[in-house]
Amino acid sequence: MSDPEPCRMKHTEDPEEQRDLMEVKEESEELSEVKEEMEEEHHVQPQSPSKTKKTFLKKRRAKKSFTCTQCGNSFSSKQSLEIHMRIHTGEKPFTCDQCGKSFSQSSSLIVHMRIHTGEKTFTCDQCSKTFLCASDLKTHLAVHTKEKPHSCSVCGKSFSLLKYLHGHEKTHTGVREYMCFECEKTFTTAYNLKQHQRIHTGEKPHTCDQCGKSFAFKSDLKLHMRVHTGEKPHVCHQCGNNFAYKHSLDVHMKIHTGEKPFSCDKCGKSFSQSSHLKEHMMIHTGEKPFTCNQCGKTFLCASNLKKHLAVHTKEKPHSCSVCGKSFSLLHNLHRHEKTHTGVREYMCFECEKTFTTADCLKRHQRIHTGEKPYKCSHCDKRFSLSAHLKRHERIHTGEKPYKSSFTNSV
Repeated sequence: MSDPEPCRMKHTEDPEEQRDLMEVKEESEELSEVKEEMEEEHHVQPQSPSKTKKTFLKKRRAKKSFTCTQCGNSFSSKQSLEIHMRIHTGEKPFTCDQCGKSFSQSSSLIVHMRIHTGEKTFTCDQCSKTFLCASDLKTHLAVHTKEKPHSCSVCGKSFSLLKYLHGHEKTHTGVREYMCFECEKTFTTAYNLKQHQRIHTGEKPHTCDQCGKSFAFKSDLKLHMRVHTGEKPHVCHQCGNNFAYKHSLDVHMKIHTGEKPFSCDKCGKSFSQSSHLKEHMMIHTGEKPFTCNQCGKTFLCASNLKKHLAVHTKEKPHSCSVCGKSFSLLHNLHRHEKTHTGVREYMCFECEKTFTTADCLKRHQRIHTGEKPYKCSHCDKRFSLSAHLKRHERIHTGEKPYKSSFTNSV
């Protein structure tokens, strides 16, 4: 008996999947043998599939005489048992001459080689998407059929593929037989263990063909590609803004809901994002970790330093297509463009006044709340806007930046 068909084995080499696929292969071959034997021996018309399968199952039970001493699984041939034993021994005799990766079965190596050749021989007849192997195509087809014939006997949840059901069932049994030898964390499947091990090895097998950046997980690469494609599938139902990532939409929605779950334990001020609270805490600590290499001025956050650097470079690479006005930062251009479109999507729920940006709305709301977050370090007087604090501090510093154009006559 030869190794299982190349198209049936994914290069992830999940032991459970290897076992299932070996059994499917054996069952298919043995079922064909039973049909042939019955036709030859009795010289009769072929039986119905259901009768043939009953006859086959009786013979199959009798033929499975090769049993694994490690896990008790039985096989109908010695070669199938030997292949199965590699799951327990870890033996991987088939090595890729392109990248050095090893496999327990020659069929797995054949599938893996398609990664290097770019060959995708299996095509979906619904959407024309191509795949490395038949098992990937079979998994994909569930997207179109929507069928979920495999149900959990404990909770009733349904799955499109039997292997997904088997993986799910372990959440009920608590069986986690795959252990990481680095940190002893356990997992329900070999695939999950393999994914986890990349934390220790630093392996990043998924590379962006646009910029060369590599990722540990295929899903991370897929998300990253939106940087290049400009895809923004997540839409705000309040204002119509689009976002590349669901997390970005979730953060944005807090502008509309007013939710601010992160509170400062020093002054009680609340924020919609944990990063904003972290930045705010530097006001209390006095920490300014970002320094301008041109003039030595320090800043609370990197974005403020970036804005400041435009003072030195004088560059304004972002131009308005309507009036030609130029800006040093892209977000300043986007804000300006709204003066042409008239879009004012941010509304104050207190007085219904509308604004072009969330920042403008935030400053306006301080009129209603009485919030004055900017405190003078000299006299403790507080202000609602940073510009007002800056102007006030000139009383203490004696700074007089404006010169009169008129001079006293002699």
